[in-house]
Amino acid sequence: MRWNKLGIVYAPSGELKSAKTHAMVPTPFLLDEDTIRVFVTLCDANMIGRPGFVDVDARNPLRILRIEESPLLDVGAPGNFDDHGLITCSVTRGPNGRLFLYYAGFELCQTIRYRLLTGVAVSDDNGETFRRVRETAALERSEDERYFRGGPFVIFESGVFKMWYVAGSEWEEIDGKQMPVYELRYLESSNGVDWGPRGETVLPITEPDEHGFGRPWVTRQGDGSYSLFYSVRRRSLRAYRMGYATSADGRQWDRKDGELGLDVTPGSFDSEGIMYAAAISAHGKTWCFYNGNGFGKEGFAVAELVSS
Repeated sequence: MRWNKLGIVYAPSGELKSAKTHAMVPTPFLLDEDTIRVFVTLCDANMIGRPGFVDVDARNPLRILRIEESPLLDVGAPGNFDDHGLITCSVTRGPNGRLFLYYAGFELCQTIRYRLLTGVAVSDDNGETFRRVRETAALERSEDERYFRGGPFVIFESGVFKMWYVAGSEWEEIDGKQMPVYELRYLESSNGVDWGPRGETVLPITEPDEHGFGRPWVTRQGDGSYSLFYSVRRRSLRAYRMGYATSADGRQWDRKDGELGLDVTPGSFDSEGIMYAAAISAHGKTWCFYNGNGFGKEGFAVAELVSS
């Protein structure tokens, strides 16, 4: 693939206490034929994230139509799984037009750095407001997924909610710092809220330098096959790079990282890391929204697919 990087789309103004810095994990959703709503996580001065959104022109995503920096959801109550921040990862339209927003909730811990579980909120006004379905996690801790059940990407297809997500039960010390170890797994649900305790491993860690795959993003191709964009954590780089895979059924994946063609650019905002790719097509063009250095410290960017 060949991409044309168009640059930074948006960074927070810093005017709101809840949106001082970062525009993390851009999550595009085709709101209507003219508008892509990019849900994004904005951080306060303590790096606690809350979701907002940026509407952009579906034909020219550098053209901002609307910005909403006020939190769509606040952090959970003290002691809840999401009491230290929320990261929006996926928005999908379910039955009767209801929008389902899936997010990763952060909970700080004593003996490990943090726990990462999945929450769900819904909207019945086409994404203007959201409410939690429940205060507890939709993907709660389980025997085989004790620390991480997050980074959810969900589609509603043929009456079934399908989720690809990050799962793991291990921390590893890398250069004196505890770092998470996790792989990608798959689950299905009939209602988008209730999910099983353990997913099917669909992308295991196989390379010795890798210790995690972050934020899966799945697209359906015209021939019925699936494409997977994801972020790869490597010990040697200590920063994310992007990965890519294809599948006939969404469960058996063929890694083709070298074919993605979207990597760091020396001297730019994405010179050290590039991550959280989310691709969306509109009006015959495909756009990829992503973050660069510092997990979106300078905002989120977009690239246009020139050739596949």
